[in-house]
Amino acid sequence: MILGYQCTRRCHFCSVKTGKGLAPDPQEPAHLVNAIAALGLDYVVITSVDRDDLPDAGASHFAACIRRIKADLPHVTIELLTPDFKGLAQHIDVVLDAKPDVFGHNIETVERLYRQVRPQSRFETTCSVLEYVAKHVQTKSGMMVGLGENDDEVCANLALLKKLGVEVATIGQYLRPSLKNWPVSRYVEAESYVRFVSEGKALGLREVFAGPFVRSSYHAKETHITAYGA
Repeated sequence: MILGYQCTRRCHFCSVKTGKGLAPDPQEPAHLVNAIAALGLDYVVITSVDRDDLPDAGASHFAACIRRIKADLPHVTIELLTPDFKGLAQHIDVVLDAKPDVFGHNIETVERLYRQVRPQSRFETTCSVLEYVAKHVQTKSGMMVGLGENDDEVCANLALLKKLGVEVATIGQYLRPSLKNWPVSRYVEAESYVRFVSEGKALGLREVFAGPFVRSSYHAKETHITAYGA
């Protein structure tokens, strides 16, 4: 995770602290390269908190990290899990110009619950980001279940993701990080995950990775290989 540990938004499912973060660390791209090399990784996922306090919402810092990794470790595949960059194409283009291999942005939940769960974000913005990046790069999105949606709504979200151009979807059980966070409405049964995978594949998604402990970055390399090959 880059750009600090304080988020400018307060999503009700998340336990990350809200506040104004520190200025981006210019040494962070180099630190990332050192960590990747030390761990011997060939596939990495870069994510961040929301940084609405920065002029470009952190886009240039994402780009700097991508470029440094590609320059120093060209064999490494780079997947992103990004905020929405306020939905502004000029910010998203800064990230796309750095040539990430996979662009991930999570839809998180169904439209009916979106403003309740993510009061500082908009479902329409999330969809517009996904539709925009899908025209340029392999695109991935994830959602949680157990927030108050039903299985039909999850399948409708999968159809929407396909329509937007998303190729890989992840679906996992929401687990409440604390009593202050959004309550768990249900624990989704195994049969539902089987349905999600089946319907997603029938819609034409390359890969639907679904299960109680699935997260958007969980087994990211294996999911990518399944979807696109080695």
